[in-house]
Amino acid sequence: MTETGATSAPALAEIADIGRDTVRGGYSRHLFDEADRQLREWFVARAAGIGLDVDHDRNGNIWAWWGPPGPGALVTGSHLDSVPGGGAFDGPLGVVSALDAVQRLMVSGFRPSRPVAVVVFAEEEGSRFGVACLGSKLLSGGLAAGTALALTDASGCTLAEVMAAAGLDPARAGRDDALLSRIGLFLELHVEQGRGLIDLGVPVGVASSVLGHGRWRLRFAGQGNHAGTTLMSDRRDPMVAAGATIAQIADLARARAGARATVGRVDAAPGGTNVIASRVDVWLDSRAEEDEVTRALVAEIGATAAAHAAAQGCTAELTEQSWSGTVHFPDGPRMAIRGALGDVPALPTGAGHDAAVLAAAVPTAMLYVRNPTGISHAPEEFASAEDCAAGVDALETALRSLAGRS
Repeated sequence: MTETGATSAPALAEIADIGRDTVRGGYSRHLFDEADRQLREWFVARAAGIGLDVDHDRNGNIWAWWGPPGPGALVTGSHLDSVPGGGAFDGPLGVVSALDAVQRLMVSGFRPSRPVAVVVFAEEEGSRFGVACLGSKLLSGGLAAGTALALTDASGCTLAEVMAAAGLDPARAGRDDALLSRIGLFLELHVEQGRGLIDLGVPVGVASSVLGHGRWRLRFAGQGNHAGTTLMSDRRDPMVAAGATIAQIADLARARAGARATVGRVDAAPGGTNVIASRVDVWLDSRAEEDEVTRALVAEIGATAAAHAAAQGCTAELTEQSWSGTVHFPDGPRMAIRGALGDVPALPTGAGHDAAVLAAAVPTAMLYVRNPTGISHAPEEFASAEDCAAGVDALETALRSLAGRS
C-alpha cells in the first residue's frame, strides 16, 4: 500500500455506527430512511473534503466529480444501503475504496485525461421498495419510471412520495440519456459474495459474469377465521399451502443444475397468533447459470403453489417483481484491468450489482475483494484490513491505467 492515502478501514469506521440493527444484528440501511440520509450526508462531506464536486441526479443517485463532467468519464463507486440485518462491507466497501483510490491519485499529482467520478447508487438491495438496483435501473431505463414511482414500501408510501419528501421531483425520474452519455466506463469494487477468491488464495479478482436473477411474490389467499372454533376439516388455510410450497422449493431447485431458489420473507395477514390467516405472501428469489433454467424453475414453483393451494381450498397467484438477465462483462475493460493488475482471476457471481444493470447501456467492469468465509447479506460478512487495502491498491492501479485512456 502506498503512503499517500488511507486504506478503506478508517473510512468504514467512520460510518460503523450508522444504521446498526439492534434486533437482527448487522445493519439496516434503506432508501431515504434516517440511516441512508446520514450516509448520504457523510458521502457528500467526505467527497467534498478531498476536492470533488458533488451533484445529485434526478433518480436519487449521488455523483462526486474530479474535473468537469463530460463524455468518456471513468466512474467508480457502489451503494451504501443494505439488506435488513446486512453486513458492513456489501456496498460501502466499494464507495470508501473509490474515495480512497481517487484521493491517492489526486495527492500523487496524477492528472487524468478523462473526467473521473465516484457514484453512490440508490436502493441497490431493494429492501424498501422490493426492486433491486432501483437507482441504476431508473438511470439506464431498465425500469419504467411510472412503474417505479408506483412502488410502495411496507408502510404504504409510494416511491414518488418518498422521493418528493427527500427533495426530488418524481416527474423527472427515469432514464437519463445526458448522464449516461458521460459514462465511458463504470468500474465497481465489491466484497466477494462467495468463496472463489479464498479458494484460489488471492485477495482480488475481476468479474466475468453475473447470473440472471429475479424476485417473485407468491400470494396465497384463503379464509380468515377463529383458531379455536374452526374445525380442521372446515378450514381454507393459506398458511398450510404456503408452508407446503416452501418445503418443496429447495428440492425443486436442487433438481436443476446450478439453480438457486430462496424464500427469505413471509408475511401473513392479519398476523394474529390465534387467527387463521386470510392471506400469506411469500417472496421468492431465484437464480441460475442459464436464464431459461431460472424461468423454468419459477414456473414449476408456481405450479406447485397452485396445487397446494387448491388442496386447501385456497388460491395462489405468482407475480414477477423484478428480473435481470445474465450479464457477461465485456472483454475489453476486463482484459485491460487484468493486464494492469497482473492477470488476476476472473470469476462469475450469483449476486446482482449495479454494474450488471448498467452493462446494458454503458461499458462496465467489476473488482472483487476476498471474503474469507463467503458469507454475505449477514452480520458475519467480512474482509480483512489487509485485503481491503489490497482492493484499494488494485482500484487505484486500475483507475490510473484506465484514466489515461480516452
